[in-house]
Amino acid sequence: MEQIFNSEFYEKLHTLRMSIALNIASGQAGGRKSNSKGNSVEFSDFREYMLGDDIRRIDWNAYGRFDKLFVKLFMEEKEGVFQVFIDCSESMKFGEKSKEVCAKRIAGALSYIVLENGDRLYINTLKDNHVVTAGSYSGMQAFIRCIKFIEEAPMGGENDLLKSIREKEFKNRGLSFIITDGYTDDLDETIKYLKYKKQDVVLIHVLSEEELNPRYEGTLNLVDSEVNNDLRVSFNASAIKTYKDALKEFLEKTELLCKKYAVTYIRVNSSDSCDSLFFSSLAKLAKKV
Repeated sequence: MEQIFNSEFYEKLHTLRMSIALNIASGQAGGRKSNSKGNSVEFSDFREYMLGDDIRRIDWNAYGRFDKLFVKLFMEEKEGVFQVFIDCSESMKFGEKSKEVCAKRIAGALSYIVLENGDRLYINTLKDNHVVTAGSYSGMQAFIRCIKFIEEAPMGGENDLLKSIREKEFKNRGLSFIITDGYTDDLDETIKYLKYKKQDVVLIHVLSEEELNPRYEGTLNLVDSEVNNDLRVSFNASAIKTYKDALKEFLEKTELLCKKYAVTYIRVNSSDSCDSLFFSSLAKLAKKV
């Protein structure tokens, strides 16, 4: 498999400076009140210390009273809370330029943006109907640990997005990214569940070049990578037209679903370069600083 986080990835990453807009009701812990940070001295709230927090923000008086570490939050320093969910089912391994590499690069780039912006990040992998969360990340010093978790996340097996995400505990209102190829019967219910959990949602729909523009010829035995069912198909002009019509319907249905629930929808081709992924696809959900 192609190296995921290669020199091109890091070269482009270091030129990526974006501020993701997260519209959260003011006054709630975990929601950013202002894009400006560090200028206000008006005290707002406490929260319990988490690994990666700036130790200069620790309130030692509170530690003396409660025997726990707390950090001070100021009016303009309330952090946004971001969740990244990576579909790790077997189908994500498909493609000469695999969807896995593309999905993990996107997850890595989003992690960089969130951490560089001083927000709270959770990386979640979805596989075999379960969610695995790498814990909480904050600050650029956590980026290497975050990248390591993403890179080593195993792909394979079946996955039900809804069952997996329902295992996740949401403590704060925030923004959730779902990175998936969309091959699931419960995308509608998954989005509704995240909305119920007070999440703004961004769906990043990753498909391979072979799926978007098939160039097969002759008779092929197609195998479902997750349930191993097979289908023998003769690829001729009529079959390709039927496939493209079904693909168009699938993509339109997914886009309409996102519009229905005010979900940001981004479709990417796994063959896209880092340039295209970072400065075209991801630019749709961010404003440059």
